[in-house]
Amino acid sequence: MMKRQKRDRLERAHSQGFKAGVSGRSKEVCPYQSTDIRSQWLGGWRDAMEARGDGLYR
Repeated sequence: MMKRQKRDRLERAHSQGFKAGVSGRSKEVCPYQSTDIRSQWLGGWRDAMEARGDGLYR
């Protein structure tokens, strides 16, 4: 059970980072301090930057 909760939290952080990136916000707005969650958020942010670069989001 614990593992699933952690995964859900990581997935949520990733999608929040993605939304921030898509809306053009800086990666400095990442609200997380903890390394693993922060890296998920930043991963989502980077995915969004790539998607924007590919012209999927404007």
